[in-house]
Amino acid sequence: MQADGQGYTQDSDMSKQAAREDALIRKIRSLPPERVAEVEDFVEFLGQRDDRQLTQAAGKLAGKALRRVWDNPADAAYDRL
Repeated sequence: MQADGQGYTQDSDMSKQAAREDALIRKIRSLPPERVAEVEDFVEFLGQRDDRQLTQAAGKLAGKALRRVWDNPADAAYDRL
């Protein structure tokens, strides 16, 4: 077991995560099929939301990095279009 600086262990955290996953799986298995489909849709939505946030963050970083390329006298004519 590896302890972090706060007295927790990675093994303990992993076993807590596994217990949460097992509990969630049991709950999902107890649902009727149409509710399971809703859970699946929701999980996909959460994943897409994370992807959008990552894309937006990358866009902001790229914008800052490319500002020197975009903001130059040679391209000023395109800015006025």
